[in-house]
Amino acid sequence: MITPSWPRIYDFIQAFRGVNSTFLTEKHVPGADLTGKWIIITGSNNGIGLEAAKSMAAMGAHIILACREPPSWETHPTAAVEECQQISQAHGHSASIEWWQVDLADFDSVEKFCARWLGCDRPLDVLCNNAGLAPPAQDIMTKDGFQMAHQVNLLSQVLITLRLLPSLARSAEPRIVCTTSCIHHLGLFDLDHFQGGPWKRGNDYQDNKLYYQTWVTELQSRLLRHSEYKHVTVNGVNPGFVGSSIWVPVTTAADLPTRILKLLLRFFAITPQQGSLAITHAATSPECGPHPDTQGVGAPTGRGGGRYINRIWDAPARPICYDAEARSAVWMELDKELHLRDKGLLEILGL
Repeated sequence: MITPSWPRIYDFIQAFRGVNSTFLTEKHVPGADLTGKWIIITGSNNGIGLEAAKSMAAMGAHIILACREPPSWETHPTAAVEECQQISQAHGHSASIEWWQVDLADFDSVEKFCARWLGCDRPLDVLCNNAGLAPPAQDIMTKDGFQMAHQVNLLSQVLITLRLLPSLARSAEPRIVCTTSCIHHLGLFDLDHFQGGPWKRGNDYQDNKLYYQTWVTELQSRLLRHSEYKHVTVNGVNPGFVGSSIWVPVTTAADLPTRILKLLLRFFAITPQQGSLAITHAATSPECGPHPDTQGVGAPTGRGGGRYINRIWDAPARPICYDAEARSAVWMELDKELHLRDKGLLEILGL
């Protein structure tokens, strides 16, 4: 039995450190030659996802923009595809860049997307689980019976990752980049209210990010125990406090919290381009790649996965993310809600 874990003063300090406005340049994130690599980026029609797609298009990658039909305030995926194609061509590449529709608030849509990719019979080199909803979100339930943010920010991220693992395993040095958040340090680890509850406000964004970072750590541990998947590297990244249109739905009110948020966005937020470098760094830098001693592949400087990266710097995750019992408990909760065993997704890892 895991007792609820509240954040401590140390965790508040670590969360504050995640709100980092240091300006990054190509010197910090030089990128890599991605010619011929296949990359899937969810939520890539807008914000940091689009900026990451543009950067990787310039590096020559084939990119699948995995996005829903967006609201009016976001860039439409067709326009995002066109922009990425122009960037790719301007850098002398002839890469394939496409929009594949997927709605992470609908498990059927996620399953269809994964089946479509697996049907292409291609190795997947990088999966960027970037899509998400900003806090606070309205308490909306999906057709699958979950809180919207819980399903989009956690459950569907897990489902798409496990479904695509066989394709990732076919790549030489595959990576999974999960957009978690520094706010995971402020989450309440309470498995009795795994997807929130009536006594808690909103969609419990920080809790979902805490469970997500915990799952990232556990997933890497399980991958390392499986010969077919031990070369797959998964890390959680905090992109920083980014001023993008993800905040539009929660900045329409005229109350005091909304006014404070607008001021913070105006004076402290970094740009989507700067935030996207967390994704690009984790997807391309040798240090964020596999550890050659434990994974059998990778550069000598590779540090392996299961880590939390604050923008481009290694940082400690919330201590409970490393607790074996807590990690296993999160895995079991996800099994219950996603019916992973019934779907055959636990057998993929032989566990």
